[in-house]
Amino acid sequence: MKRLLVLPLICLLFLIPITGCPEQEEASVHMAVEFVDHAASAHIARSQGWFEAEGLNITAFDNYITGMALATALGRGDINAAYVCLIPAITVYANGNVPLKVVCGTHTYGYGLLVDPDKIKTVKDLENPGIRLGCPREGSPPDALLHKMIDKYQLDEDEMLSKVQRMPPPNVLLALKLGQLDAGFCCEQFPTMGEELGFKELLGAKDLWPGMQGSVLIVTDDLIREYPETVKKLVKVTEQGIQYIHEHPEEAATIAAGELTVAGKEVLPLKIGEIAAEFEITPEVILRSLKTKMECTTAVDPKIVQEEINYLAKLGYIKNSFNAADILDLSFLEAQ
Repeated sequence: MKRLLVLPLICLLFLIPITGCPEQEEASVHMAVEFVDHAASAHIARSQGWFEAEGLNITAFDNYITGMALATALGRGDINAAYVCLIPAITVYANGNVPLKVVCGTHTYGYGLLVDPDKIKTVKDLENPGIRLGCPREGSPPDALLHKMIDKYQLDEDEMLSKVQRMPPPNVLLALKLGQLDAGFCCEQFPTMGEELGFKELLGAKDLWPGMQGSVLIVTDDLIREYPETVKKLVKVTEQGIQYIHEHPEEAATIAAGELTVAGKEVLPLKIGEIAAEFEITPEVILRSLKTKMECTTAVDPKIVQEEINYLAKLGYIKNSFNAADILDLSFLEAQ
């Protein structure tokens, strides 16, 4: 009887696969980017098929008109990875309790103040009666630079803020073109596009905030905890995109310009899109933007991140300051 029982058990052992533990299923990555060339490395990676080559399952690649809009989507839990300006990431982390980490950078700087050169020759001219100033909403990187400018040049804060009309970067450029503004802060690629239209960049981010961290790659804590290999691949692909910008700048600019042109049709409201169609995002504009208005790098300086956190707290845009280490996980970058 014992022999009869043992034989079926032996047969069952041969039926059990001996492949070891099953591999972890690849995470579904719902990616988001801003409608600016800050995310050029992501656009290049997508165009070149590097996400797929790494086995990443990118289920969405959504464009948002501003970093603040993207941050709102992060707060809703719609996104688990994003290329976004650091300042909105800090804001949604501090105020929205969104569990996220900065895992690498994409660039420093990347913001500027465009002016009508016939009306504004110096920063002090911004205080002149009748000058109209555009800027994205409070808590955005251009708004932080607006306050930096007020501090550095000892401008009348109440007077300057009373001039400000709040609008997204594409609208700032459009309003300048239509003569509805005399000056405006906005994110690249819009300052470079404005220069093509005859406006002057009076100040850049480097003039107002040396070392300013621009955009970063952020991921949710869940993605790090459950799929660390996925995060490692995202950082690797970002590094590839940055390297491509440095080694093949003309090709990189052509790719980014093409991707942004397509994205613009999806992101801009229909009426604005029709008027803004003449603002062609050319490879030449993107090339100059990437090479002269930003420093493309995956490196992140924790001291600068702490500066940005502290400044947002000083302005009252986040409830309290906190340690930069709380929002940083640069271990994936160091592992590259």
